[in-house]
Amino acid sequence: MLTKEKKGSVIKEFRASEKDTGSAEVQIAILTTRINDLTDHFKTHPKDHSSRRGLLKMVGTRTSLLKYISRKDIKKYKDIINRLGLRK
Repeated sequence: MLTKEKKGSVIKEFRASEKDTGSAEVQIAILTTRINDLTDHFKTHPKDHSSRRGLLKMVGTRTSLLKYISRKDIKKYKDIINRLGLRK
């Protein structure tokens, strides 16, 4: 589960300005953190299919946001991929 402190630190790391809390980069970083937490959850609870559906929705949302960034600014796209350690 993503705590308030952990979410705040992710936002501070990926924001573009002081008041930025909802840009595509921040949303991708938060989704990646939640996806990584759920992946660990499935190692101990392999039959939790309801959460698996939520995981797949998050992955799809992250993919859409990454496509958006790649269309708008390829340099930001490559930067966020490298910072988050995503394969592309």
